[in-house]
Amino acid sequence: MHELECRRNRECRLTPDRALETLDDAEAFLRDRGLLTLMADSALPSLFAACHEPPYKPGSRGFGLWPRTKWPWGVELAGRCIRTKLHRGKGLFLSEEVAELVDPLCREELARAAAGAHGPEAQRLVERLAELGPALAEELESDRRTRDRLERLGAIVSRPVLVEGQYTSELLRWDQLRPHPVRGGLDELVVAGVRAAVVAPEREAARWFSWRADVARLVDEGRLARPEPGLVCLP
Repeated sequence: MHELECRRNRECRLTPDRALETLDDAEAFLRDRGLLTLMADSALPSLFAACHEPPYKPGSRGFGLWPRTKWPWGVELAGRCIRTKLHRGKGLFLSEEVAELVDPLCREELARAAAGAHGPEAQRLVERLAELGPALAEELESDRRTRDRLERLGAIVSRPVLVEGQYTSELLRWDQLRPHPVRGGLDELVVAGVRAAVVAPEREAARWFSWRADVARLVDEGRLARPEPGLVCLP
């Protein structure tokens, strides 16, 4: 277990000597781990935790807890990769390889939205995006709650764009972002998450994403292992 903890500290950049120095470093960190959360809120590797920088406004909440000088990286990295809200509605950056794993999940939720399973507002939103193509949020006449729910499920995604010198969000359907279906699934995503974290609490891993995972079954199938009770890692 000590070896796993040392590997986790090194590979997830949990010590100051491994701090990210540049945005290129952050992009390489994402490619290496496969997925990153924005804030340190679980065993998954975190972009801002790996910066090892004091918060912008100590003692505050929300944006004030972002790194003092590297806070723009949350937007800037999203311009270089795929940023989703698949981490229970919170930001989750994906490498190309992990984006392939979530593809069937997001595509299924998009199909359900188009069929009305997520409500009439969600159905209208995905139909409008199909007509317009990628569009700014203010062009879509949809409420924020509907957009957030569909982003949480990956049916739509947002990406930052500059408009008159300021960042705003452009929304697009998952199938507009990635036109060609590939194989993957929740099991594969959870295994990728455990690989990214090196070692993680088993109960937490089951709830990392917008869909509940059967981690115990993955252990029984030999796709994950328990180095000690309550923790999981790769075999």
